[in-house]
Formats: sequence, structure tokens, C-alpha cells
Amino acid sequence: MTQLNFCLGIHCHQPVGNFDSVFSDAVNKAYLPFLETLDEFPSIKISLHYSGVLLQWIEQHRPEFLSLIERMIKRGQIELMTGGFYEPLLPIIPDCDKVGQIKKLTCYLTERFGCHPTGLWLAERVWEPHLPASLRDAGVTYTVVDDTHFKIAGVGEPDIFGYFLTDELGKGIAIFPISTTLRYTIPFQVPEVTIDYFRSIATEAGDRLIVMADDGEKFGIWPETNRHCYTDGWLRRFFETLEANRDWLRLLTFSEALQQCQPRGQVYLPTASYFEMMEWAMPAHTILHYEDFVNKLKECDLYDRYKMFVRGGFWRNFFVKYPESNNIHKKMLRVSARVQHAAESAPDHPAVHDAQDNLWQGQCNCAYWHGVFGGLYLTHLRSALYNRLIRAETALDTVLHKNRNWIDVTTCDLDCDGQEELLVETPLENLYFKPAQGATLFEHDFKPAAINLIDTLRRREEAYHQRIRDPAPALPPNPESTKSIHDLLRPKEADLEKLLHYDWYPRVSLIDHFLNPATTLDAFSACQYAEDGDCVNQPYQARVEKGRNRCVLEFSRDGHLYHGQAIVPFRIVKTLTIRPTRSGFDADYTIQNNAPLPMRTLFGIEFNVNLLAGNAPDRFYFVTGQSLAHPALNSRGTSARATDFGLVDEWLKIKVHFVISSAATLWRFPIETASQSEGGFERIYQSSVLLPHWSLDLAPEQKWSVSMSYRIETLEQ
Repeated sequence: MTQLNFCLGIHCHQPVGNFDSVFSDAVNKAYLPFLETLDEFPSIKISLHYSGVLLQWIEQHRPEFLSLIERMIKRGQIELMTGGFYEPLLPIIPDCDKVGQIKKLTCYLTERFGCHPTGLWLAERVWEPHLPASLRDAGVTYTVVDDTHFKIAGVGEPDIFGYFLTDELGKGIAIFPISTTLRYTIPFQVPEVTIDYFRSIATEAGDRLIVMADDGEKFGIWPETNRHCYTDGWLRRFFETLEANRDWLRLLTFSEALQQCQPRGQVYLPTASYFEMMEWAMPAHTILHYEDFVNKLKECDLYDRYKMFVRGGFWRNFFVKYPESNNIHKKMLRVSARVQHAAESAPDHPAVHDAQDNLWQGQCNCAYWHGVFGGLYLTHLRSALYNRLIRAETALDTVLHKNRNWIDVTTCDLDCDGQEELLVETPLENLYFKPAQGATLFEHDFKPAAINLIDTLRRREEAYHQRIRDPAPALPPNPESTKSIHDLLRPKEADLEKLLHYDWYPRVSLIDHFLNPATTLDAFSACQYAEDGDCVNQPYQARVEKGRNRCVLEFSRDGHLYHGQAIVPFRIVKTLTIRPTRSGFDADYTIQNNAPLPMRTLFGIEFNVNLLAGNAPDRFYFVTGQSLAHPALNSRGTSARATDFGLVDEWLKIKVHFVISSAATLWRFPIETASQSEGGFERIYQSSVLLPHWSLDLAPEQKWSVSMSYRIETLEQ
């Protein structure tokens, strides 16, 4: 009789900062019913991974869930796996944080369940060749990654049916390949399809091993899967089918497989993730070419034969595709370095331990990338990362700064783009400037509320926007066909294609616009207008004057205004005064016409502010002395002769307050994206734009000036 070994692994995780309702929904619809069904089949062995952030939530809100896990561990049915406690992508965090996060989860599982896991779930299966050394240092003996990793390294059938050994600098671990075939049949096809596949690869020697390891969310949270798995009984039928074939199908945990099966040999894997992730990491236009190439191979019946040579991009290029992700990542690295410095000087200080845990939470992977899951596009997930990193910095301030009214000014290439940034840090805030790109403010952390007020996302083209513009007709359901989450995506609302405007510059603050006088709010908000000046994202000269109680930044540029064939040179100087005892800054602008002809333009200063909720009643615009018919942060409108205006967040208890010396016309509108998530295509509020602007008509050599006070005020409790 032929035989086959089978390892089943399930990974469950919810991001740091996700809503309690999402955690609860996941437990009720997927995690708990899965375990309750498994509990009915004691002979079915499984390896389980729960991220630390999910376990903490369950322990606080659903402790009976942990009791069920504990009982199943004691009877030998479940093996728990470790990982980074807050589910970081291990290759992109410092080695000390890799080891620290893994040991934190290992200790938690050991203390809570009395087991000592040595297997690791690798977040998003993002593999880089240097990982084995850190994993071994953290006490890990094995991990699981997709068979895609092995196939692009040249491993094919029949060698793929087993596990392999690898090392980095002599520090070795075992690696199990996850079957792509099983990821797409379980739970999307009837159980018999999976059993037929098992029979096709079973051997008389019984020495083959196949692995299915994937997200627990696909058993109840992904669209239509709760009904499919539980109401329609797919999961129960699957377990019954496994039991019915126990005479030739051996279910093992990964640890048992290491003990009972011989390794297939050694392997050194290239950088890789699951193949969908490698596709998502590419630029939008490249994805479309990639999809076209794959489809042509399939049309020629060549894809199955040559797909091992077809791969997408490299995960780290998400930092290129989304500079907003790169900004979070580089801030995280800066905070990590500061934590290590503080730990060396004050290892037992409680604030250092607090900072380290907040840093690790800020490494949670979900908002660093975007694919079929919302990820980076989800405002509350990005905000949660900034929140934890800012809290870590605030804790470190108490260790690294003895003076209460300090101010630090640092010049460095924070985002590693070859251009230096200017960082101003005080007890109340961080203000990060880009002199080489318009002398703009690209991060403003208000420490009392632990929020980055410029945590927004530029509107950019995505490959899936084609499906929003021209949705494919719905096909009749076919229970025999293989589905994926891609096939289940549907628009959550009509007319999403109207949101498909694309920004040619980053949505940051202190952007100096010189607009054609005919520009309208509609044209500007859709980024379909004429920019007559050359200041947006162009270099400014920077001069810094730092005193004990203040810092003055002077940014200047000799720019040009283009009126048809005429070129009007001008000089713009913006001077910012920052004090350690109050938030924000005072800004003084001067514009001088350096041409022998008049300078006619609309000059505006763009600010982007993200207070997380576009349509919440406790978050709104105000213009002093004026009544706004629709003040919600996702509203749009024009206010004439505005001198005192801003945004209020009654939930965070803060006010973003602008006072200007010369009355301006104020435009306001939201930045909203049409993006995809596991729930479908959806509208997401990213930030609110405020553009105070003035009509300038300057004679030759004439100057124009305006002053502005920009403050973050704490509302009374």
C-alpha cells in the first residue's frame, strides 16, 4: 500500500492597532469554530501559530479560548509554534529585535501552556538568506516557507516532498516547503480533490512528506468562507476524510516529522515570499506586464512546466513602491538604535523596557505593505505603528534628556534616498523636513497624543484599478473550481472609479504652490491643474540657527513662474521658528518678484492632516466667524477671507489650529483612495487637505509677506 506523511499548520494573527470588533469577529467566525471542530477529531494532529498580539487580546477578552488550546496540547493533538511576538517581518528589523521578539513569544508560550516551541512561523513567509543565524540564536530549529522558494532555487518533484536543511555561517535550521497546490484546494475545493492529490504523490516507501500551512482567516473570515467551512460543513467533512484515510495517510506535527522523517538534503534559498506577495511588490505597470506574460504562458500550455522560472519582485521594494512605508521603516530603525543606546546606558530603567515593547509593536508587519489585504492603505494600522514608535521615543526622552526644555536638530539621510533631511525634536513633538523636496514637512509627531499628523498616503495607480474601472462579470458558482481570495473581491460601493485620481507629488505639508489664476478647487483636488511655479518637490537652501530656547529654520529658493513663453524669476523665503515649550511653529513667508514684468499667480501653502476618521461627528473643520454646512473631515468647500481655522479631534482631544496675518481663500478636501482588502474594493479616507491661498499681483521687485501660527492644542478634558 502506498503511504504519505502530511503536516497541517495554521497561522492566526491580527495586527497591532486593529479594532476590537475585528479581533472579536475573527475569533467568533474563524479561530474558535476551527478549534471546536478540530476538538471533535482527537486523532487529527496540527501545528498552530498565534501571534503574541492576538494571544494578548484573547487572554484579556476570551480566556476560555486558551483553555481549549491547553487541553488539546495536553492530549498531544496540537503543537504550538513561536515567531516574532508582534508578527514583524524578520528580515527588515535589526538582529537584536529579531531574537528579542522570538524569545518573548517563546517565553510566553512556555509560561502559559507549559510547552517550549522550537518551530517558527515566518511572517508572510518573507525569506532572506541571512535569517538562519538569528533564528538559531533565538532557539529555533525549523520554519516553514512556500514551495515557491524551493522551486526558484531549482528544487523540483519528487525532491520537494520533504524538508531540507540550511544554514547561515554554520548556524543551521530545517525548512519545510508549503504546497501551493494545497493552499489553493484547502478549503476551496471538496475534500476529495485534496485526497486524490495525496494519492497521486503517495509512494510504496512512504517517505514523502507534504505540507499545508496557511492563514487561519481563510477558515471563516475571508469572504464566504464562514458559511462554506461551518454552515455547509466543509471543515468537518475534511477532517472526516482525513480520518477515513488514516491507514495510508499519516498526520504529523512538524516536530514529529523532524524525528520520523529524513531530510531531503541541503538547500540555500534565495530571497522570496509566496508568489502573490512577490507580484504585489512590483510597480503597478510591471504587475500588468507580469500578468500578461503569465497569461500568455498559460495560453501556450507552458506555465506549469516553466513556472519555476517565473517570479515577481523582492519584498523590500515595497519601500520603493510606497515611500510612506519606507518612512515608517526608517523611523523604526532610528527608534531601535535609540533603544539600544538607552539599554546600554540604563539597562534596568523601566522606561527602557517600555520603549522596547512599544518599538516591537511598531514593527508589526501589516501596515508596511499592500496586496490583496488593505495593509498600508488602512489608516488605523499605519497610525498604530506611528503611535507605538512615538510612545517609545517619549519613554526614551525621560532617559536620554535631563533638561526639560531641550531641542535637538539633526541633519541626516533618514530615508536613505541620497538626500539629507532636517529633524527637529523637542519634548512635545518631532518635525521632519525635506529641504531637497520643497522644504516640506513630511512628519509631524505630536507626542502628547502619540500621533503623526501627516500620516497620509499619496493617491497612486494600482494594477487592480483596472478591475475597478472595468469589473469582470460575476461567474456562476462552481464548487469544483479552485478559488482564491482574488476571485472573491467585489466593490463595496458604486462609483469607486470616480476616486481614481493620482498625485504627482507626496501629500505632505508646507508645500508651496504657485497656481494658474484659473485653477479651481475641483481641478486642484483631482490633481489635474497647472502648476505655474517650480517649487513643489524641488530643492531649497536651508539655514539653521539654534538657540537654547528656540530653533529657526530658514528655507529659500530662487524659483521661476512660467506664463506661456514668459519666465518670471522670484525668490521665496519661509522662516520657521520652533520652541521646545510649545507645539507647532511660527512661519513667516516672503515672496519677491525679481522680474522686470508683473508676477500674477495664486500662491498657496498646502497642509495634509490625518485625524483618522473622515466622517465621524467628533472630528471636524472649523473656520472662526464662519458656519460650515458640512464640517466633516471628508467634506470639501471654500471659505473666503479665512484667518483663523483648523481641525478638531474630540476623541484624541486635540485641535490643529492655524492663524494667519492676511486673510486667505481656504480650500479643503479629502484625500480618499480606492483600494483593495480581503473584504473587497473600498473607499478609504487618508487625510484632509487645507490650502490657504492668496491672489498675488506683484510689480517688478515688489515683495509680499504673510505670517502664520501653526499650533497643536490639547482640548480640556
